[in-house]
Amino acid sequence: MCGFIGIAAQPGTDVSAEIYDGLISLQHRGQDAAGILSLDGAFHLRKQNGMVRDIFSPEDMARLKGNIAIGHVRYPTVGAGGEEDSQPFYINFPFGVGMAHNGNLTNFLDLKGRLFPQENICLQTSCDLEAILYAFARAFQGTEDVAPLRDRFRAAVEGVFQRSLGAYSVVGILGEGALFAFRDPTGIKPLVIGRRDTPSGPEWAAASESVALDLLGFERVKDLANGESFLVTPGQDPEFVSMREEPHRPCVFELVYFARPDSMLDGLSVYKTRRRFGETLAKQWIETDGPQADVIIPIPDSSRDAALSMANFMGLPYREGFIKNRYVGRTFIMPDQEARQTSIRRKLNPIPLEFEGKDVLLVDDSIVRGNTSRKIIQVARKAGARKVYFATTSPPLRAPCPYGIDMATRQELVARDRSVEQIRREIDADHLIYLDIERMIDAAKVGNPDIEDFCAGCFTGTYPTTEAKAHLAAIEEERLAAQA
Repeated sequence: MCGFIGIAAQPGTDVSAEIYDGLISLQHRGQDAAGILSLDGAFHLRKQNGMVRDIFSPEDMARLKGNIAIGHVRYPTVGAGGEEDSQPFYINFPFGVGMAHNGNLTNFLDLKGRLFPQENICLQTSCDLEAILYAFARAFQGTEDVAPLRDRFRAAVEGVFQRSLGAYSVVGILGEGALFAFRDPTGIKPLVIGRRDTPSGPEWAAASESVALDLLGFERVKDLANGESFLVTPGQDPEFVSMREEPHRPCVFELVYFARPDSMLDGLSVYKTRRRFGETLAKQWIETDGPQADVIIPIPDSSRDAALSMANFMGLPYREGFIKNRYVGRTFIMPDQEARQTSIRRKLNPIPLEFEGKDVLLVDDSIVRGNTSRKIIQVARKAGARKVYFATTSPPLRAPCPYGIDMATRQELVARDRSVEQIRREIDADHLIYLDIERMIDAAKVGNPDIEDFCAGCFTGTYPTTEAKAHLAAIEEERLAAQA
């Protein structure tokens, strides 16, 4: 998972400062690297490993001139995560185009190792955006120069769809002075379009989450559909073109964990969806005769809304028992297990008064590797809890994600070959319950009945794209070789 934002404003304005603000609002989607690419007739780029606030100096921002710009925050899932993999990417010849993306190509290793070398294309990084960029450029270059820009753009996007398999949303800049975006034919990764009216005319933006648009004064116009593209030149009307007819399968884990609660994704309020998850989990707890708790405490932050809804439904007190250190990043997207383990205790500190002598029900959004859950339960017991029950608002994560969540090897998952009872013992909970997958999917669909289904491959091992399992096997082999 990564985050991006792009803005096309009226000529004569500089938008890099707004891109910076948008990236700050999307920092939860990636903590490894960030970058901004602007256009004022020439491309200007600043990118580096690190957090947004640490990368861009006042001198950098003054240099990033232009009324069209894109920005990116990176959460590495493929490659070594070196600085050369930070985004955006761009090329100047034979024409100018820059891009940033969110997602993973499931045929990236084949593109890099076999198909592109056959065409004398040598990829310089381990970031799969580079493959998308060159697929786009090759198809764009093959069009007639005299053809309208929209026709050349559509041909370029179709070239990406033909060669790039997997899950990806893309935002980009054309050197001719246009902002564009497109979403893969399955629509797994989110992409939201917004408009802002100004005295000099409308301005447009594309982002991974609507919260970035809200904070900059853009009104959410629509979520791009799967296989849909967007192109706008400042001062002209935008073009929306649906280019593929395939089932739409947005990622349900966005709703469970990744997205901010104040975002709207595919017409779904993340906040309301998590509230429904909590109420549904409460019903399941009661139906399965879960033990009586004295208090419900969330694991901050993404489980708060569900925990509050669960407490209300069950008539139990809701308490904030853990205080989160805001200066420690999201432990799920830390680069390795050692970093996660050392960060979790620094991240969460208990309030003993909420635990002492109580049977406590902890609510979290998911259990991935199990180490974090075990550590939190240990902290709760040390703070004085008599019993520690654990509830999660998603089903067991039994399969790796090939589309951009960093749990690519099955061996990392605590639920891979274990029953719920075995997982309970592994994390040392007195009782454990997972939200059933059917209940989770049904609760999510309530917010937008037009969504027929979600990508839930991390829970089921069944993926919307056919080549996903082969990709996972290749990544696992690569990682195991690196560890040898």
